[in-house]
Amino acid sequence: MLTLKEILTRRSVAATIRLTVPARGARRAPPVRPALGQYKLNLMAFCKGFKAKIQKYKPDTPMADAIIAFKDNTFEFTIRSPSVTWYLKKAAGLEKGSGRPGHMMAFSLTLKHVYEIAKVKQQDPYCQYMPLESICKSIIGTANAMGIKV
Repeated sequence: MLTLKEILTRRSVAATIRLTVPARGARRAPPVRPALGQYKLNLMAFCKGFKAKIQKYKPDTPMADAIIAFKDNTFEFTIRSPSVTWYLKKAAGLEKGSGRPGHMMAFSLTLKHVYEIAKVKQQDPYCQYMPLESICKSIIGTANAMGIKV
């Protein structure tokens, strides 16, 4: 049975919002304003917190955000690094992957590139406890699916 203190401290979740916002692009404009505005969340507090957490990334780097909105108009958010496909396209200098992966290879990367991407992805909250070898294998599989030879 819950005590009164536990009931008062427990906040009920109104929604989970997932956004992809460019680094240094969090401002009171789409896509941030419509997503947060409908839950009456403080836009300026989100923008300041977002900008404080992503200072090490270059502008226009797509950052994946997960925002948990509570019914008392407060929120918490986590930021993940850009997707593996974005890193692979940047490393290969491509706009998009091959139209026919497995038949036509668009580019080739070395294991050093894969290792560097894996080191960055290991800092994500979801990959934090995965071994580096497993992350590298996942990145190689993604590269093969994009038509990039490793």
